[in-house]
Amino acid sequence: MFAGMLSFVRQLLEGVWVAIGQIWSNKTRSALTTIGLVIGVASVCAVIAGLTGLKTKVLSEFESVANARSIYLMGNRPQEGRLKNAPWEEIVLKPDELDGLLDHCPSVENFTMIRQNSWSVRSGERSVDSIPVTGISRAWHEIEGRSVIMGRPFSLVDSEHARRVCLITPDLRDELRLNRDCIGESLLMGDARYLIVGVVEEKVQPSMFGMMDNSSAKGEAFVPFATMYKASGGGWMHAIVTSKSPEVSADAQAEIRFYMRRARDLKPGDPNTFRMEVVEKFISGFKKVAAVMTAIAGGIVAISLLVGGVGIMNIMLVSVSERTREIGLRKAVGAKASAIMFQFLIEAVILCMLGGLIGIGAGQLLTAGMASMPNGLDEAHIPFWAILLSLAFSGLVGVVFGMFPAVKAARLDPIEALRHE
Repeated sequence: MFAGMLSFVRQLLEGVWVAIGQIWSNKTRSALTTIGLVIGVASVCAVIAGLTGLKTKVLSEFESVANARSIYLMGNRPQEGRLKNAPWEEIVLKPDELDGLLDHCPSVENFTMIRQNSWSVRSGERSVDSIPVTGISRAWHEIEGRSVIMGRPFSLVDSEHARRVCLITPDLRDELRLNRDCIGESLLMGDARYLIVGVVEEKVQPSMFGMMDNSSAKGEAFVPFATMYKASGGGWMHAIVTSKSPEVSADAQAEIRFYMRRARDLKPGDPNTFRMEVVEKFISGFKKVAAVMTAIAGGIVAISLLVGGVGIMNIMLVSVSERTREIGLRKAVGAKASAIMFQFLIEAVILCMLGGLIGIGAGQLLTAGMASMPNGLDEAHIPFWAILLSLAFSGLVGVVFGMFPAVKAARLDPIEALRHE
C-alpha cells in the first residue's frame, strides 16, 4: 500500500512538473486562456467583498442607534378571542401596569416609559412648529445611550410631581437662538411654559451609504413622563425594556409576558393584549437575509467562471491535437492511458488554479478600491471562506472542463497518433 501511494505521489509530481513546463513554454497562450477565469474569480471576490462590507456597515449603524438588549413593549389588540373588539382604552399600556416590573422580572435590568407628542415650541419671538416632544422616565438616558451634556437630568421630584421642566437638544437651542448656556430659561411648549434644566446630546442617525441623515434637524425636547402623560390626558404609550444581557433576552421576554398577563388578568387561552418587539430579532433576521443575498449574488457571478472553463477546454483540445505524436510516442514506449489522462487533467487544473490565484489578487485590488472610495464601504473585505471557495471552484472547473480533452488524449490509438502530421 505504501509503495502504491509512493508511486501515485511520484506520478502526481511528474505530472505537475510536465504541466508547468507546458504552460511555461506557451506563456502567452496560457495567459490569454486564463483571462476568462481571472475575470470570473475577481468578479466573485469583489461582489462578495462588497456585500460583506455593506452588511457590516448596515449592522454597525443599526446597532449604533438600537440597543441589542432592548425589548419594545406596547399594547396590541388581539385578532381573536373575547378581547378582539375591546376598546383601545383597555388595550393601551398604562403606567401603573409597569410598577412592579423590575421586582417580578429578574432578567430585566431597567425600563423607560415613552409618551410622544408633537408641539410648537416658542421662545420670545422665535417659534418652531412640530417639534417632537417625548415624555421619558429617568432610565431613558442609560437605555438610549444619550446623556445630558449641560445642566442636569430629570430628578425624582420632577418625575413624581410632574413638574414642567424640559431637556432640549443643541439643534433646538440653536433653532430658537437661545444662549449657549440656556439652563434656567423657559420655553412655551403647547399651552404651557417649561423650564429648561438641561441639554441632551443629539441622536446619532445612521449614515447609510455614507449619506448623513439628520431627521431631527429642528431638534427635540423631552419632559418627564408623568408631565407628558398628564398634559396629553393619557393616551398611547409604550415602554422600552432592557434585559441584563443579550443572552437572557429570551428569559426576559418570557418573564415580561407572564407579568403582563397577570397584570392584565388574562385567563388561560386568552391571547395577549400586548406585544413585544425585540431589536436582536431584527439584527439576526437581517444577517440571514444578507447571507442569502451574498449566496445568490455570488452564485450568479460565478456563472462567469463557466465561460472561463469553456476557454480552458478549448485550449486543452488544441493542446491534445498539437501533441498527438508525443502522446503516440509515449504510448508506444509503454505509458498507460491513465497516465496520459492524468497529465492533461493536471495541466487543466493548474491552469485554472493559476487563473483563480490571479483572480483573487485582482479581487483584492477591486476591494481595496471600494474601501478607499469617499463614503465607500470601509469594511469591505474578502472573507477567507470566499478565497477557499474561489480556489476550490477554480479547481473544479479545471477537472470538469479538462476531463473531455484528457479522455480524448488517453483514448488515442498509438499507431494512428504516430502517423499524425
